[in-house]
Amino acid sequence: MDLIAKTAIDRRLAEIVSPVVEDMGFELVRLRLMGGQTKTLQIMAERPEGGIEVDDCAAISNAISAILDVEDPVSDAYTLEVSSPGIDRPLTRLKDFDTYEGYEARVETAELIEGRKRFKGVLAGIEGDEVLINIEEGTVGLKFDWLADAKLILTDDLIKEMLRARKAAGNAPDGDLDETQFDDIETDTGTEED
Repeated sequence: MDLIAKTAIDRRLAEIVSPVVEDMGFELVRLRLMGGQTKTLQIMAERPEGGIEVDDCAAISNAISAILDVEDPVSDAYTLEVSSPGIDRPLTRLKDFDTYEGYEARVETAELIEGRKRFKGVLAGIEGDEVLINIEEGTVGLKFDWLADAKLILTDDLIKEMLRARKAAGNAPDGDLDETQFDDIETDTGTEED
């Protein structure tokens, strides 16, 4: 649950929100209560097989608002934001590392592992409770419990695959997708090790 909900208040909110999200046929991907002038409760959800639509987000938002009004776990005013995980999504569940095998990711551990905390490379699936990632030095296995943060890196291949998957699932806009509209999206092409 640490990557889905990191802080104590996030975990408490996830305990309240997760059953509602699951009863609606979705999975909680990430929950964060973020500070600022007005706090924002950010919830990312998707179907078990992946994907979520705007109407689904609105329905989840309404259901969560109702339960949070009753439970009232946050004393300050906040804005509720329900969304999809996005293309360059956070990887918060062990299954995410298997699902996105072959794609580039940034993985950060809570403690130093072989002298470093940050690993950037291509996901190589999972083995037991370990996340495998191919980095320049070779394949590294990191225990899922060691992870502090993980996220896919936005690349042209990732964008094309997500567009293809949406089109195959019938969730693409009517007509053919004009992929040229995505040509100006800035992607991570640097070689700097983060």
